[in-house]
Amino acid sequence: MSDTSHTSVDPRGPRFSAGITAVLLLVVVILGLGGAATAAFWLLVALAALFAWGAFAGVARHPFGLLFKTVIRPRLSPPSELEDSRPPTFAQGVGLVVTLAGVVLALFGLPLAVPIAAAAAFIAAFLNAAFGYCLGCQIYLLLVRARVIPQT
Repeated sequence: MSDTSHTSVDPRGPRFSAGITAVLLLVVVILGLGGAATAAFWLLVALAALFAWGAFAGVARHPFGLLFKTVIRPRLSPPSELEDSRPPTFAQGVGLVVTLAGVVLALFGLPLAVPIAAAAAFIAAFLNAAFGYCLGCQIYLLLVRARVIPQT
């Protein structure tokens, strides 16, 4: 789950992606608690697939990242600085683990796992979108400092 090209990205891109993701995760929570468990499950499956895309292809190649790059960024002033793509790419992997846990647990007969996993992922996506605080990025940095993940 790493972006092997070690590219730099406009930090507004992952925040934009987190905003879309947060809205979709909130929809999963509402559907899951509102009696539309099947719809919630399939939307969470789609979100897990999107997290996988971001984790394995990198945030710059994620569909929401590409949308930001081609539609939104050209309308903005240049970013004041770029950020390493590895922490937000790792954060996509964290999102994948959380959403995939909800999917797998639902398949084992625990339907409440879907809105619970979506709510947990929503909190992280909301913090990133609203405040620029990326929980997955912080986990990545802690793991680098602990020498669990090599810093290259």
